[in-house]
Amino acid sequence: MTPLGIAWQNFAFILPFIFLAGLVDAIAGGGGLISLPAYVAAGLPMHSALATNKFSSSFGTVFSVVRYRRAGMIDLPLALTGAALALLGSHLGSSVALRSSPLFLQKLLLAAIPLIAILTLIKKDFGVQNRSDELKTGVKLGLGALAGLLIGFWDGFFGPGKGIFLILAFTLMLRYDLVTANANAKVVNLASNLAALATFLWAGKVWLTLAIPAALFGIAGNLLGSKLVIKNGNRVVRPFFILALLLLLGRIVWDLLKT
Repeated sequence: MTPLGIAWQNFAFILPFIFLAGLVDAIAGGGGLISLPAYVAAGLPMHSALATNKFSSSFGTVFSVVRYRRAGMIDLPLALTGAALALLGSHLGSSVALRSSPLFLQKLLLAAIPLIAILTLIKKDFGVQNRSDELKTGVKLGLGALAGLLIGFWDGFFGPGKGIFLILAFTLMLRYDLVTANANAKVVNLASNLAALATFLWAGKVWLTLAIPAALFGIAGNLLGSKLVIKNGNRVVRPFFILALLLLLGRIVWDLLKT
């Protein structure tokens, strides 16, 4: 047994999944749909799984953000505006979640996600060209703020798929290609993750003995994923984006079957 009270086999089982989650998250978002179930399957209580997952994913995202920034793929004023509004949206979403059920949105997404995946497959030019320069700076910042607020609300209200929906919002609303949308979405995602992580650390829910090696594996996955994106662009982002959508669909179906 490890100091955490879980078997060494389960401890070792988690780390490759954290690497895979970091890889997927850096390329198309949705890494938490892989890492969180791995923590739970290894025997962590749900709150500790959520907290430890935030720790490992936050550190991984920091490294992918730095690499995307160095590659000139992040519009920092836009990304920071979206990040600030995402924090507000997350607070509002959490407040509403305490008074209502996400069941309606879950059922809505059950229909919407396959349509988004089909659109991405059929529309070959989806997210290929970056046409964000067609928008005035003020309009871009306003749309970025709106996207951050809406996706932040979703994160606080229900949660799964935040990174995926950020990429989709930046692609559709701000006319970015999938690669640039993904890079900017990482900044917004990081801000939200760090805010949640601070809360979990204060509450003592992070299992640091596991979180630290998991963070190293997450960083490795994020570094490889961001390298693949910078080198291959839309060719690698597009299939991984569809994979992330399918993972999200599976998560929503699972949640609905449990209710």
